[in-house]
Amino acid sequence: MFRSVEVEEVYDLVKIMMDEIASGWFSEISPMWEGVALSIKVEETLFSERTKYQRVDVYKTKTCGNMLVLDGIIQATELDEFAYQEMMSHLPMFAHPAPKTALVVGGGDGGVLRELGKHDCLERMDICEIDEVVIDVSKRFLPGMAVGYDDPRVNVIVKDGSKYLKSVSNEYDVIVVDSSDPIGPGEALFQRPFYEALKGALKEGGVVATQAESFFLHGDVVRELVHLCKGLFNHAAYAAMFVPTYPGGNIGACVASLGRDPRVPARTPSPEMLETLKYYDSELHKAAFVLPRNGRRLVEG
Repeated sequence: MFRSVEVEEVYDLVKIMMDEIASGWFSEISPMWEGVALSIKVEETLFSERTKYQRVDVYKTKTCGNMLVLDGIIQATELDEFAYQEMMSHLPMFAHPAPKTALVVGGGDGGVLRELGKHDCLERMDICEIDEVVIDVSKRFLPGMAVGYDDPRVNVIVKDGSKYLKSVSNEYDVIVVDSSDPIGPGEALFQRPFYEALKGALKEGGVVATQAESFFLHGDVVRELVHLCKGLFNHAAYAAMFVPTYPGGNIGACVASLGRDPRVPARTPSPEMLETLKYYDSELHKAAFVLPRNGRRLVEG
């Protein structure tokens, strides 16, 4: 499996990041993408606290709106969050012909909930977030995403997602794993026992989408996740998406199914839903799984 990053190593890098903030810039520096950094001009620190699980920061930026950062790593900015939220949500949802129940693991900012809520067929949406502070902070400073919590179908579970999944079986049609990177509390969400629990929590024909990193920067992670899912599910494939404020400007989702091939939509958005979307549509659904040659070598080799 990919190299585990020590917590102390993360804390050292967060100290470097705080020095940068003092000069008016946030720089995302991580051992997961050594030698690469993204810098964003910061106008104000809106929130900063070390919780039981991680460091949570929210910044008002010059050009990207408010920005959520966990352990020094950008999770979402108001500028481009829609690209990630729409793809992580609608790829698995439209791959399923008739989803009624959905679970979000992580995703405390509420963005995935917002997108799932656009599907009238859903009767229940559970979200399992380990850190309640992330939920509270998002409601205060990222209301455009946290609006997802306003849906009456939402049930919030504050718990370790890997432990929660072991307690349920044959429960969900769709599961979205909106995890942070495999550092700190997110590390368990990239390992085989977690994916086995994901499979067990799905109903017959269920679909799961997990945050799967960038095939440019994290080829080893992508390769092992996709191959792991291919061994557990009927179908598994990697979809790429563009998110400018993520390392390299791109990230991916591993979409796996116990039923039909998720690369082809089983349903299409209504005209009314399309009016609410900025990134996803049925053509992009299919195109996202068409990778350049270096990406194909990783997932097919």
